[in-house]
Amino acid sequence: MSELRIETLTMPAGRLGGQNPLPVLHAYKPTNAPTEVDEAIPDTDRKYMGYGFNVGCLPHRLQDEYDRNRRPRDFRVAVLENDVLRATFLLELGGRLWSLIHKPSGRELLDRNPVFQPANLALRNAWFSGGVEWNIGTPAHTAYTCSPLFAARVHAPDGSAILRLYEWDRTRCTPYQMDFSLPDGSRFLFVRVRIINPHAEQVPMWWWSNMAVEERPGVRVLVPAEWAFSFGYKGKLSRAFVPTIEGVDISYPTNSPSAHDYFFRIPDGHRPWIAALDEAGTGLVQTSTSLLVGRKLFVWGMGPGGRRWQEFLSVPDRAYMEIQAGLARTQREHLPMPPKAEWSWMEAYGLMEADAKLVHGPDWPAAWQAVNARLNEALPQEWLEAELARTTITANRPPEEILQHGSGWGALERRRREKAGQTPFCGDSMVFDDASLGEDQQPWLALLNERALPYRKPHELPGAWMIQPEWHKLLENAVIKGHGDNWLSWLHLGVMHFSEGKIQHARKAWERSIHLQPSAWAYRNLAVLARNENRHEGAAEMYRKAYNEMPDLLQLVIEHGQALLAAGHLAELTEMVGSLPPELKAHGRIRLLEAHAALHQHQLEKAERILGEVELADVREGELILSDLWFGMHERRIAAAEGIPIDEELKKRVRREFTPPSWLDFRPSARKT
Repeated sequence: MSELRIETLTMPAGRLGGQNPLPVLHAYKPTNAPTEVDEAIPDTDRKYMGYGFNVGCLPHRLQDEYDRNRRPRDFRVAVLENDVLRATFLLELGGRLWSLIHKPSGRELLDRNPVFQPANLALRNAWFSGGVEWNIGTPAHTAYTCSPLFAARVHAPDGSAILRLYEWDRTRCTPYQMDFSLPDGSRFLFVRVRIINPHAEQVPMWWWSNMAVEERPGVRVLVPAEWAFSFGYKGKLSRAFVPTIEGVDISYPTNSPSAHDYFFRIPDGHRPWIAALDEAGTGLVQTSTSLLVGRKLFVWGMGPGGRRWQEFLSVPDRAYMEIQAGLARTQREHLPMPPKAEWSWMEAYGLMEADAKLVHGPDWPAAWQAVNARLNEALPQEWLEAELARTTITANRPPEEILQHGSGWGALERRRREKAGQTPFCGDSMVFDDASLGEDQQPWLALLNERALPYRKPHELPGAWMIQPEWHKLLENAVIKGHGDNWLSWLHLGVMHFSEGKIQHARKAWERSIHLQPSAWAYRNLAVLARNENRHEGAAEMYRKAYNEMPDLLQLVIEHGQALLAAGHLAELTEMVGSLPPELKAHGRIRLLEAHAALHQHQLEKAERILGEVELADVREGELILSDLWFGMHERRIAAAEGIPIDEELKKRVRREFTPPSWLDFRPSARKT
């Protein structure tokens, strides 16, 4: 009989840290968002391209306080096991399926990262590689990838254990649930996913299950498709026939010279699946019921930038790739989820063993058909579709035991709906109890029950942000009636207006907040508006006021320094950095501001010294700040030595002649020279 138990997993880990109290006042732009779509892509596959992308990080706060000082850390994990498979889940980190071991062979089917190392690749900044990540709601990694989900114990009618993970997604205001099962003797781990739209309006919906698997020579990715949407991080999504694209067999990921996304176009009506198989024809296969149509391969590429990212996210001499499964064909689109709709599907993960000669043969259709035949023998599609229907009763069962609480936002929404006399947003299968309510929800509970947002002093943290329309109306009505007409209420109202695209309303709200009581928070938000409008002097002035109110908030210090740099106030920037306490001055972002100031003041030795010392823990995927500094330094040296201008010809020359050191090179499209 399958078993579900809670254990402790210890591994080296960077400190995750807390949340950034500053609201994110810009639209989120994932690096894998093409700006152009090839006309060769059929109209039916372009229908929802770009739909649902008008979303930012709000109401979530950034998780950007992590570091790279790895120390042993205990993680709370759930282990679901039968006589064939053992699955381990990181409950505190988005319910990540961290390990899936095939017990008879002892084989690990996933890439299990030996360390936990946050890096800047997700909606809220912090992300880590390895295992299987469950992504909902937004065009990027989920907002919950480094946060705990609700975890509960349930039993199927045959007595086998089920691990249930669920949460209230604040971005789309939708609950979602995942039931993991390993029936006795099963060769596959099953996950039954459900998403509920409780609203009377359509919502854009996104889901991708991202599987990290080992990347090494001889591993081939197979999928039942003849062509793919190809994206090489250069702006255009194109159509390409597989497996050979521009003379490269992309089904072997180690052939790819640079970072690339391949969204395979599985024909309508064909069974959806994807597999990564080694030289012997064995490895992970993932399949699903018909709703989950998308399949993707992501590779970092074999260039220096891709290799640097691999090392940065883990340890030297270790590499992974991702095979993925999604609701849509690509990650350039969401699907419209109708009002009051519920979507459910079943996924299965297990060991595939297929004929190696066929798997690695030159005949692509014969290769994937060999896997398809073996999959149909081991797990018929008709059985999987029927299992989705059969498990409906179990999926509706209430939890028997809550193993872990997630956030308190679902409980807060339940309380709001009860107060308003609205129907529940989910059934009994997901319990969002009052025990999950925490410090973040208390001010909003007070607004709900006492009709006012509790006052805080301007030097205190402003609390968690809320952009849901119903809460906007509650706060606005409270202020109109004179309840809580203070700087904090207007600060939050400004954030709500901003999230709706009402920039002038946001500006007036923050100006009203300052009129009532000046705060670093409102000054900073006005500074961001000025920055977004390319008014660099105005931004620097507002940041100066914010900094004077709160000179010890790291994130504010960084933004203030960036504004001074953009406005050309190099001396002021240098003076500001020099006045910081050692713990702030040592931060990588502060050091790079110092290096930029030195570069622009032609202090090239100082810039080079800083560049050789700094390790930027939160370098962003697609961010080229380190290599750009390196190139800028050499451009100025050559220009001064040879008396020539810094023009396009010189920039191209520098990039040919001065390859950045490996530890500075995060360029996703960089190729080996």
